Amino acid sequence: MSKLSIEPFSLHVSDLVLEDLRQRIRRTRWPDQLAGIGWDQGTELSYLRELLAYWADGFDWRARERELNQLPHYRAELDRLRIHFIYQRAQVPNAIPLVLTHGWPSSFLELLPLLPLLTDPAGHGIPGPPFHVVIPSLPGYGFSDRPGRTGITVQYTAELWDRLMHGLGFRRYAAGGGDFGCSVATYLGRDHADSMIGLHLSTLDIMPYVGPESRPLSEAEKAYLEQNRRWWEGEGGYKAIQATKPQTAGYGLTDSPAGLAAWLLEKWRTWSDCAGDLESRFSRDFLLTMLTLYWVTETITSSMRYYYDDRRLRPVGPKDFVRVPTAIAVFDHQLLPEGVPPRELVERLYNIRRWTVMPRGGHFAAREEPRLLAQDIAAFFQSEDNFPGTRPHH
Repeated sequence: MSKLSIEPFSLHVSDLVLEDLRQRIRRTRWPDQLAGIGWDQGTELSYLRELLAYWADGFDWRARERELNQLPHYRAELDRLRIHFIYQRAQVPNAIPLVLTHGWPSSFLELLPLLPLLTDPAGHGIPGPPFHVVIPSLPGYGFSDRPGRTGITVQYTAELWDRLMHGLGFRRYAAGGGDFGCSVATYLGRDHADSMIGLHLSTLDIMPYVGPESRPLSEAEKAYLEQNRRWWEGEGGYKAIQATKPQTAGYGLTDSPAGLAAWLLEKWRTWSDCAGDLESRFSRDFLLTMLTLYWVTETITSSMRYYYDDRRLRPVGPKDFVRVPTAIAVFDHQLLPEGVPPRELVERLYNIRRWTVMPRGGHFAAREEPRLLAQDIAAFFQSEDNFPGTRPHH
């Protein structure tokens, strides 16, 4: 394997780009909204107008940029793509290497609260081993390159991450994440099992095979799958667009800060455990840091193409099984109102060694409940009973 090309990276957005953003916000042409509908038809007008006023005239990107530049950023050349990642080592050399992956409509920013908790768990009162943590940005997201071709799937990304982790010097490592990050970790476990210590997943992003060659469904599985089907009927319009015509949607979202904010924030509100109050879970500055990241890197269209490419992946079949020891942390508000999948459904695809139903938190667990998530990750890898025949450390 050729030596991995890695270079330090720092964030800097030009003044011209930031001033253009502010001017576009101020010139927004707003749609109307029917009285009394709130968020029923999408992002509420009054909330978005107030947020964008702050984005234009109160939000301090430079302060966020300085904070982010305190972290160890790098970019690595992988298959002619420069991939951005955070790489923070624990203070002990034999810590467990762990790659964590975000999803859509998120970014590496979501996972940052886990860094201190996992690199120094003892210092934060968390029992368990320390981790060397790697947080990459998916291809086409943030400061990773926008791919110039199709075929950038979660399976392809797993190949890149395996090269990245080996290139950083880790023979074996662990993986985790939610949303697309769950899928990337799953393909790491399926296709690179010999390199894997274990998987920790905070969402169920790949549905197990339940076709004719599988065992009969339990009543709990039938009820969950029906609830899942109804949810997608009411909420899946974004995925249908992004999986078929991301280019068309990209024109408006790349040109309009209001359009970009409305498209992304509606999902953060719907998918999180915020009871309809988005800023009860996420600070206004965090939300605008995320939106600014999408804006200044011009990556909303390339981020949506993930859906287009993944639609062409071979579906999970009856012989697919991830034998790597796996932990599932099921957060209380995981898209579905009562979103806890039956364990027997998930065990069709994964070698489940730990199953934790969390009392709160939603789709963006690393940002909503970082301590709960870090505790569960540490507890899973602390127990050697979860890893028969091997030891869960590097």
